Amino acid sequence: MASVTKDTIIGEILDMDQSTAPFFLEMGMHCLGCPSARGETLEQACAVHGINADELVEKINAHLQSK
Repeated sequence: MASVTKDTIIGEILDMDQSTAPFFLEMGMHCLGCPSARGETLEQACAVHGINADELVEKINAHLQSK
């Protein structure tokens, strides 16, 4: 399975594996179906929500690799 970076688009991550949605919901990103939210990079979304992008990248990649 592919891994994500800070430059990966949110929509691509969700399309890759929908079980990643809780990671975004936990950071307060509740509009995952919104076109603008799906079009943001992981880094952009983290900046808006005050989340450390590097930590989220690590969590999502660990989740993807554990499958």
